[in-house]
Amino acid sequence: MDIIQKLSEELNIRASQVEAAVKLLDEGNTVPFIARYRKEVTGSLDDDALRALLDRLNYLRSLEKRKDEVRNAITEQGKMTDEISDALDAAQILAEVEDIYRPYKQKRKTRASVARERGLEPLSQLIFEQRDEYERPIIDIAADYIDEEKGVATAQDALGGAKDIIAEDISDNADYRREIRALTYEYGFLSSKKAKDEDSVYSMYYDYSEKISAVPPHRVLAINRGENEEFLKAMIEVPTDIILNYLLGEVVTNPKSPAVPYVISAMTDSYDRLIAPSIEREIRSDLFDAASEGAIKLFSQNLKNLLMQAPIKGKTVLGLDPGYRTGCKLAVVDKTGKVLDTAVIYPTKPREDIEGSKKVVVRLIKKWGVDVVSIGNGTASKESEIFIADTLREFGGQVKYIMTSEAGASVYSASKLAADEFPDFDVTQRSAVSIARRIQDPLAELVKIDPKSIGVGQYQHDMKQARLDEALSGVVEDCVNAVGVDVNTASHSLLSHIAGINATTAKNIVKYREENGEFRERRQILKVPKIGAKAFEQCAGFLRVSGSDEILDNTGIHPESYAKARAIINKFGYSDEDVRASRIRGLRTAIEKYGVDKLASEIDAGAPTILDIAKELEKPGRDIRDDLPMPELRSDILDMADLKPGMILDGVVRNVIDFGAFVDIGVHQDGLVHVSEISDKFIKHPSEVLSVGDKVKVKIKSVDAVKRRISLSMKGILC
Repeated sequence: MDIIQKLSEELNIRASQVEAAVKLLDEGNTVPFIARYRKEVTGSLDDDALRALLDRLNYLRSLEKRKDEVRNAITEQGKMTDEISDALDAAQILAEVEDIYRPYKQKRKTRASVARERGLEPLSQLIFEQRDEYERPIIDIAADYIDEEKGVATAQDALGGAKDIIAEDISDNADYRREIRALTYEYGFLSSKKAKDEDSVYSMYYDYSEKISAVPPHRVLAINRGENEEFLKAMIEVPTDIILNYLLGEVVTNPKSPAVPYVISAMTDSYDRLIAPSIEREIRSDLFDAASEGAIKLFSQNLKNLLMQAPIKGKTVLGLDPGYRTGCKLAVVDKTGKVLDTAVIYPTKPREDIEGSKKVVVRLIKKWGVDVVSIGNGTASKESEIFIADTLREFGGQVKYIMTSEAGASVYSASKLAADEFPDFDVTQRSAVSIARRIQDPLAELVKIDPKSIGVGQYQHDMKQARLDEALSGVVEDCVNAVGVDVNTASHSLLSHIAGINATTAKNIVKYREENGEFRERRQILKVPKIGAKAFEQCAGFLRVSGSDEILDNTGIHPESYAKARAIINKFGYSDEDVRASRIRGLRTAIEKYGVDKLASEIDAGAPTILDIAKELEKPGRDIRDDLPMPELRSDILDMADLKPGMILDGVVRNVIDFGAFVDIGVHQDGLVHVSEISDKFIKHPSEVLSVGDKVKVKIKSVDAVKRRISLSMKGILC
């Protein structure tokens, strides 16, 4: 297989781009580094394209490796033929390779292997020849194989063993299996029935059947979970006559032969006992893998949008972790995230000390100049929101509040990382700090938490965890590097996601910083233990040194391009001081007017690098998230009882899933916009229109106060 050409065709990328990207990856370069600083080499492939290429490259290389293993195993048995070799070359998926290897694989004890040990293989071959006629009736020929010592007591026993061998040979035929798999996909149904007589969230699947080709991914995952929890029994159903008619045409070579009834009996047994269960397992596995990949892709999109939400900068924040019996924990953090104060209040049941709690909150707001209150949206959040909204009225709208997803906050609070960061705080105090910091810098705070605990996926605990972890860690890495970090303030958890830096070297950076003071320049990073030239090459452009004498150290310009950046600065009449004072305006426009290719030739740089340098010089130290819409801050509250059908409200998308999106409309309970209610135009998937963090207008369709369900629509609303 020409892997480069195949990747080019599958991903619709030029072969030269694929070849360049693969070479860079094989040389140990990271995806963020290649995407940002090797655009000329790859033709400007971005992070997403490179990750897709890397995933597929790994699969195809695994496929080729398995082909070689199978080829060697068959060759060692002395059974390799040109036909088998060609079939291996043509195999496109691992399942096809395993089908080819099946007849040559060392098998555990089977009915067919027992029959072979009893000497019945010649009889099976004789029957499968399907001669026009035999010298004696087949039952009489079978009697010749009676051997009580071998366990063949009768002619029927001999025939049964021979048919077992024929059945296994049919099952081991790669061509048959490939076609039966295709027929099952085309004509089969995924069905499920209830496994126990009790109501459950899986009741809609108690009598369910849908064509395999039409089953949505989320239903596959739901059925799998229902089966694992023993509420459902799932199966693949296919019209048997379609499969048997196909096999009949392949297996029966002489319809007039007296051996045909025995061949058909073995063929039917082969399908029912060997092929059908195996194909069902394969298809169920394929459906699960495809659904998982879809869910992982959606989870990745949601996570990226969540991590890249605009930070609320320059605000002092009061974080509130709601609770009942143990009270609501408070933490005030300054504009840099430093903890200034903590407290506990009891405005909720059972104490309901509203007045005492109000005094504490007012005191903290006035003492520290709090700008925003960040309220976790978990247990007791509704009562806490009502209390805070009422308390903030005396500040005349000067102090706002925001409902913040606390998904994963408890995981972080109980982690070793949190214990190391706040050894004197209990878990709820740490959670209050996290809830406050999440709005100041979502990325810096959320990277401390396992992405699976952040609450923006579906069925994440049902899929292959290694694959999910790999995909989500890639998303986190891309986001952190897209934003960049200040090497003098970033935590080791944030630094560990920078290209070229791992957990060990991240801790080494923090330790070096603590022992030697702040970094004064990028090159100083090379003094950190275990960071060599290659690691520095990968990480340098993503690490900012805001106080450096070298102004370019506080930009996304890579040190390898400093000379080129200086040439551009000088060419257009600017100085370092102009960069430092952010006085450079319209540089990209000037370059385009001058001629990008002309300038590229003069300073020996590629056009993408020149334009990236110009963008950085115009906004040194810029945060790309600053261009995104700010989170919604509130000053008043709605109650679920206030909702009426037809009301139009502002909302924020909290989660996008296969069948719709959950939207926060400010009543504690998120509402669901079904995919059919998202757009006036037909869409296949909610992600075509919505992303996590989007501000939207929604209309109330219905409210079920008992089940606490809110149905929303976006149709016919002018946003």
